Amino acid sequence: MNYTLNQLTIFLKIVECKSITKAAEMLHLTQPAVSIQLKNFQDQFDIPLTQVVNRKLYITSFGLEIASAAQKIIHEVNEINYKTASFKGRISGQLTISVVSTGKYVIPIFLTEFLQKHPDIELQLDVSNKSKIITDIQSNATDFSLVSVVPKNLLIESIPLMKNQLFLVGSKSLLLDKIDSINDIPSEIPFIYREEGSATRAAMEEFIQKNNISVKKKLVLTSNEAVKQAVIAKLGISIMPLIGIRNEIALGQLNIIPVKNLPIVSEWNIIWSKGKRMFPAAKAFLEYLKLEKDRITAENFSLSEI
Repeated sequence: MNYTLNQLTIFLKIVECKSITKAAEMLHLTQPAVSIQLKNFQDQFDIPLTQVVNRKLYITSFGLEIASAAQKIIHEVNEINYKTASFKGRISGQLTISVVSTGKYVIPIFLTEFLQKHPDIELQLDVSNKSKIITDIQSNATDFSLVSVVPKNLLIESIPLMKNQLFLVGSKSLLLDKIDSINDIPSEIPFIYREEGSATRAAMEEFIQKNNISVKKKLVLTSNEAVKQAVIAKLGISIMPLIGIRNEIALGQLNIIPVKNLPIVSEWNIIWSKGKRMFPAAKAFLEYLKLEKDRITAENFSLSEI
């Protein structure tokens, strides 16, 4: 065997993406370069690591075993690098964080000073929906995740960061600010939902069910940004996290519609697998959050936003 760390890294990315094209994009390499490295890696084994069926790439059971071993090798190499940097008085290495889509408005605020203090740390930030976030935690594919609803029945630990408020919002021109109940909204105005698996959608559906609200028209969009733009374009109304629409409210593009039993209030939490073995970068970030999260929240978010 004469495989390289580069080949292991590329193969792990292919396993993660289940696509050579997507892996090449994630690694900022050309597709032919990734294909060549995969072939060179495969040539060292008599058993197939991957197979293509109907133009779709699948990882064989043997390939998954090799990927698991490769992940352990990469971790050990990284730990050597971390210890070397530590002896030089620096904290370095990779910090991986996955966040639900609305969390992209929150997590950068809590990262800025930390990364300035530790410039040798490499950040990998993945923005996805709640279902993918939970999968990442279960598979130990990330150091931390940021969620607005802590998943149940998982062995995790967590620390709260700040409050999360969801309001009913519409275009400024809808002029619905004098209604008392959501049921008073004209039936021809659609409700705009996030996709299945979204924590925002789950909160919205729970609110609608608890308050016996009749939704006659419904649109479903796949991101918070898409919902926001649809509401601005007068396609309908939605229940959205305030953290993601502050600028649009300030600019007069969106309007909070005051109704009973809103806002929905939850809490942003950083979560991680219980008993997770943390490298120095993750340990340092966790300690930083415990010490600085209240100050950062107070300095960057007004009381009306938390």
